[in-house]
Amino acid sequence: MKHALKTAMIFAAGRGERMRPLTDTCPKPLLDAGGKPLIVWQIERLAAAGIGTIVINHAWLGEQIEAALGDGSRWNVALQYSRETEALETAGGIAQARHLIGDGVFIAVSGDVFCNFDYSTLQKRASKLASMDAPGMHLVMVPNPPFHPKGDFALENGTLALDGEPRYTFGNIGLYDTRMFRDLAPGTRRALTPYYRETIAAGRASGELYTGRWENVGTPAQLQALDEELRAR
Repeated sequence: MKHALKTAMIFAAGRGERMRPLTDTCPKPLLDAGGKPLIVWQIERLAAAGIGTIVINHAWLGEQIEAALGDGSRWNVALQYSRETEALETAGGIAQARHLIGDGVFIAVSGDVFCNFDYSTLQKRASKLASMDAPGMHLVMVPNPPFHPKGDFALENGTLALDGEPRYTFGNIGLYDTRMFRDLAPGTRRALTPYYRETIAAGRASGELYTGRWENVGTPAQLQALDEELRAR
């Protein structure tokens, strides 16, 4: 099977307000859990899935991210950096980095998510998306965490819907088609939320439920708990 999926983007431009004071001097993706930065856990999993190029956007203390991660050769990947003077949010970050991502279907993940998701399972999904006439997306959903009990979207038989049951929370792991962002000018600040709603409403969004280890590491207490758990392994 021809691999449609060779590129990923890691969102790492956020200020990490809820992580302060830790993020006053260190960008959130470089915060340590179990002996390595949060973002490195993601890079390792993407590399293990055969992803060759990983684009990382950054704004706050971005030079620290570049200095810490380098060119990616130690993980056998090519790391490319998309610099933002101020964070352009998710869709804006993709538009800014499109010249680095190239054309086609790519994975986008948040740099502060810790999970054991196997990214290689997305290859078939990527091939299907690449063959569609209009750009679509595939979102990895997770059981609703305590802080988000109503979830984001409904998921039934692999299709996402804006309304209905059962509802799950978007796990910040998605497959996107670059065609979706071709009219969004670099430098524009825009979230992905309207793209989700529009694509789901048009029936072009698939989804899956991932029930393995997943955590959106948002506060110093969550980071400390994760660090202790990983060090105890």
